Amino acid sequence: MGADHYDILGVPRDADADAIKKAHRAAAKRHHPDLPDGDRDQFEAAQRAYLVLSDPDLRAKYDRGEDPR
Repeated sequence: MGADHYDILGVPRDADADAIKKAHRAAAKRHHPDLPDGDRDQFEAAQRAYLVLSDPDLRAKYDRGEDPR
């Protein structure tokens, strides 16, 4: 499954939706590929992590160790 989505966003497993959204915004700003020191891979990892953790159904699958796709 790759790197842990919670670690990528830097949030605990019990983080609420607001904390996940805030962490995603911070990661997107920090790693945006249009910035001089941006990192496309880390930006895309943050995007994937947010897409999973922001959706209650996908997050539940992820937390059970299932592939959330």
